[in-house]
Amino acid sequence: MIEKFTSIVLPSIPDTLYMVFFSSLFSMLIGIPLALILIVTRPGGLNPKPKGYQVLDTIINTLRSFPFVILIMVVYPLSRLLIGKSIGPTAAIVPLTVAAIPFVARIMEGVFLEVDEGLVEAARAMGSTNGQILTKVILPESLPSIINSMTMTIINIIGYSAMAGMLGAGGLGEIATRYGHYRNQLDILWMSVICIIIIVQVVQWIGNRLTNTTNKK
Repeated sequence: MIEKFTSIVLPSIPDTLYMVFFSSLFSMLIGIPLALILIVTRPGGLNPKPKGYQVLDTIINTLRSFPFVILIMVVYPLSRLLIGKSIGPTAAIVPLTVAAIPFVARIMEGVFLEVDEGLVEAARAMGSTNGQILTKVILPESLPSIINSMTMTIINIIGYSAMAGMLGAGGLGEIATRYGHYRNQLDILWMSVICIIIIVQVVQWIGNRLTNTTNKK
């Protein structure tokens, strides 16, 4: 069993971590600005643009409604266009990111809306610009919730990466499917599952520690 773990399961862990890291990074870099645009342009926001908000809101809701397995098949041609291939860990980053962006945008929008309106009004009264309110009030006040939401996102992407592995993305998901399902090697299946559980637990532990560290309340 140890030989199977070291020769089959262990080499797939870096592929999973690689997919999860870059998908999480890119989805945050795109999703958080989208969330800021949503709270600025929403009715009653810092700079209401109802039509623009409605368009962006509809796009996000549409992307969120796609089942992930179907989204992978739809987006894989984009992976081939951008990367030159549609299978493997690098190619999987594209659909993983596309799937995570609307989740990040929506969950971060909720986080930013939880900021005390009194703080925003006080900043306005002091003559702060919209940009200053976002960077000096909303983002700092939301930091613990942002970290908590990022943790949730990473854990979701870990689950997505396992599903992507079923379609040739590599990583623990592919090992579990290839050996556990098709070859009925249940020991490898359970080793893969345990590795995924450990990764999730570590991510959650780090997220909890960072959230508690940054929480001023």
